[in-house]
Formats: sequence, C-alpha cells, structure tokens
Amino acid sequence: MFWMLVVETIAKIRRLSLVQGKSIKAICRELKISRKVVRKVLRSDETEFRYERKQQPYPRMGAWREKLDGLLSANSAKPQRERLTLIRIYEELRGFGYDGSYSSVWRHAQNWEEQRGSAAAEAYIPLSFAPGEAYQFDWSHEVVLLDGVTVTVKVAHMRLCHSRMFFVRAYPRETQEMVFDAHDRAFAFFRGACTRGIYDNMKTAVDAIFIGRDRRYNRRFAQMCGHYLVEPEACTPASGWEKGQVENQVGLVRERFFTPRLRFKTLEDLNGWLADKCVSYAKVHRHPEQDGRTIWEVFEEERGSFIPYAGRFDGFHCVPASVSKTCTVRFDNNKYSVLSSAVGRPIEIHAYADRIVIRQDGVVVGEHARCFGRNEVIYDPWHYVPVLARKPGGLRNGAPFKNWVLPSAMEKVRRKLKAADDGDRQMVSILTCVLSDGLHAVEAACQEALDHGVSSAAVILNILARRRDPAPGTILSIPQALKLAHEPIADCARYDSLRRTNSHGTHRGSGTDGHAEALRDAISL
Repeated sequence: MFWMLVVETIAKIRRLSLVQGKSIKAICRELKISRKVVRKVLRSDETEFRYERKQQPYPRMGAWREKLDGLLSANSAKPQRERLTLIRIYEELRGFGYDGSYSSVWRHAQNWEEQRGSAAAEAYIPLSFAPGEAYQFDWSHEVVLLDGVTVTVKVAHMRLCHSRMFFVRAYPRETQEMVFDAHDRAFAFFRGACTRGIYDNMKTAVDAIFIGRDRRYNRRFAQMCGHYLVEPEACTPASGWEKGQVENQVGLVRERFFTPRLRFKTLEDLNGWLADKCVSYAKVHRHPEQDGRTIWEVFEEERGSFIPYAGRFDGFHCVPASVSKTCTVRFDNNKYSVLSSAVGRPIEIHAYADRIVIRQDGVVVGEHARCFGRNEVIYDPWHYVPVLARKPGGLRNGAPFKNWVLPSAMEKVRRKLKAADDGDRQMVSILTCVLSDGLHAVEAACQEALDHGVSSAAVILNILARRRDPAPGTILSIPQALKLAHEPIADCARYDSLRRTNSHGTHRGSGTDGHAEALRDAISL
C-alpha cells in the first residue's frame, strides 16, 4: 500500500522513471512493489503520502466514553499536585467494570486533550511598560533543607515590568506581615518603587472583589501602598496572564535557583544567597526586548524613573490578646512572656516578620524574636523579677530562670550565694536593683564586691547606694516675717577671752559666772 512507503522509496520511484526513463514494470521488478503504487506516485507528483484514520474504532470503549470523559474532566479541574496519572484513571475505570486495554484509554485521552486544548486556546496581546511604571508581585512554595530539616518555604517574588529585574526572598509564612516585609526589602533593594503594583486577589491585600476592577483593599495593605506612594491594581480572578511576567519568573527561579534542592543553615543565609543570585543573573542575561543590553543595564537606567525609597514601613499585623496569670500571651500557637505588671489587662500584639512586640496602653511590655514552631514558650526572665521580690523561692526552680545566662560577675555572685541559707533572697534583692539602677551598674557593683572578696547582697546594695547621684537638697522658703534685719556676725575670737592657762597646764575660763565655768569644764575634758 502506498501509505506504507517512506520518503526515500518515493524518491527512488521518481528518479527511476523521470531521470533514468525506466518503465513501470521495470520499477516494480526492481523495488518489488505493485504497479498500482508506482502509478499513484507518478500521477500525483507528491513526495510524501500520509494516512490519517477518519474514525478511530473503539471495540471495547463504546459505552465507557462518557464515563472516561467525566473522569478526565474531574481530574483536570484538580490542582496540579493532586492530579492523577492516566494509568490511575485507567485503574479507576476498570473498577467500574471496563475490560478493555490501556492503549484504548490512552488514545481516547490523547484525543480528548487535543480537543480540549483547541477549545481553550486563546489569543493574547503583548504588553509594554514604561520605565518605573509597574511591578508585579506573587508567591510560590519551594522545598529546601534548613539545618538538615526539609522545609517548605514561601518565596515572595517581585518583578519590574520594564527592566525585568526581579527580587526574591523566602519566608516561613505567607501572612500579611511577611507581605509588608517583602515589599520593604524589595524597594530597598531596588532603591525605589514603581507607581503601580499588580497583584492577584490575595487575602492579605483584598477584602472584597466587586464588578470589574473595583476592589476593597485591606486597611493595613492600603496604608503600606500609601507609604510607598504605590497604586495597587488587582488582576481579574483566575487570569494569571495579566501578571504573566512574575508567573514566568516563578518557574525560572524554581528551575535555576531551587534545583537541585538548596541546603542552608538558616533562613537568613538562604535569603542572602538569593539576593546575590538576583544580581548575578541580571548582569549576565540579556533583556528580552532590548538587544545587546543586559537586564542589569536596563535596570540601572530605569532607576531614574523610580519613586524615591520612603524608608521602612511599620509593617505589623495587630492582634488583641489577654495576659495569663503566668505573664504570657498566646500568638501563632506559641506563648511569649510580658511584664508582670500587664497581668489582668488587655494587650495588643504587633507581629512583624522577624519579631513580636507586645503593647499595653501604648507602652511596650514585651518584645521577642519571633518563633515559627508550635507549642513553644519564649521567656524573658527579667519580666518575672518583680514577682521574685514576693516569691524568692521561684529563682531556684522557676521555668523562666532555667539556663538563664547572667553577666559574669552577677553569675559568680549567684553561685557564691547558693551556699547561704538566704542566698535566693539576697540574689533577688540584687536582681531587683537592675530594674532601677540598670544592668551595667549592678554588674559593676558585683565586680567591685568580688574584688574585695565579698558577695553579700548588703555590700553590693551599699556600693550601689554610694554610686547613685545624691538627690538635690530641698530649698526652704522662709517667710518674710522670720527674716533677720541684721544678720549676726560670727566672731570666734570672743571665745579666746574665756580661755586661760592655769598652773597645771589645763585650760580654764576667765569668767566667774556658771556658764563660763561649764565652758571651762567642757574644754578641760
């Protein structure tokens, strides 16, 4: 059959007939093919023949087509990571009673994909942006090894639409405070901001979606945009092509930066490495639209069109909370200690990307480095020192004071006082002075006491008292009626007339009255 002929056989038939002038019979004898095939090739003047089956028979698929189409449609609607392979779909179809082969299912799935792809194909308009006009922002999830532990980190992506310069940074969460920190670090990295920011409808930015482009943005997110003078713009839902540059960047960064799997000690080490990679990539790769120029060169030129960097935005996420009787507050599945004076009253937790600040009536009552574990308790022992004044026994077994590292001199005093019966009480009195005199002053007093070979709390408190600045004396207000018209003149020479030397060498007064005699007796004694 002619459809079995390869291109080389067709070329041989044409050369034997048209160049060498051989007959059809001779060609058939030499190539061992039928006259019908040779005539078909010579009459058509074609150099290639293709056969396409007009209708694919499904001897066993028949009644199972609709069921298979339903399984394929349901599978395509799932997220990419949850989709089943075709062999799994074939196994599910067999569970319903299908007894055909896998090849029939595969052919039907290929045809279904082609029809679906042609129906879903759309045309797009290429976009062009002026320098400093817009940037695009998005998140991705990547897997890395931190300190030997496999961790899924959330990576913030920002891409400048004109120069294609990008910035990426990894975070343990995808929360609002992380969004604020990512923007601040990106604008500091770029040394400026664009006039417009393009986002998807992430919950940390958009509270409500209305008709068209109308959105109600989160109050704190709107504050951040106002701080950096950026106009936010949200894409149409499920229309990732509206921020296609950053969508493509996610795949590029995953392929070039996170493959093979990265290994770092800490998240800060990873982010430092990522920032360096952003710069090195931009310096060696060409701009996709401007021939002969790198991304870095176009970015350097675009910097002149940026809005100047406005400084760090106070990007925290505020959460109200209550203080427990153990002087702790709960946030993000962890507990943090606060000052004991805050117990019993409401507080506000200001959660930043890297720290937790706890305020009560505008006053900071606690500040800690943020913990991203679960069910952990983070103590600051100084928060519990006022409680120790009433319960000094807690110093020995209290949870906040386990593994408490004090300055060297204070730690030496603490070890010496452990041998005393009232050592805990003495140490508590020393620690309490830190709240009024400061840690440096108490440390210096402890060192001075140790230099003299003593470690008593009384001695250390005495040293602190001597070092304090004396309080200014109180100036009395004397009424006008009590003021003297003539101030007395002090003349100590008058007492010399009361003194005389007797024959025994003792001093005697010269007067004869009782007062003079008393004065002589006092002087002689």
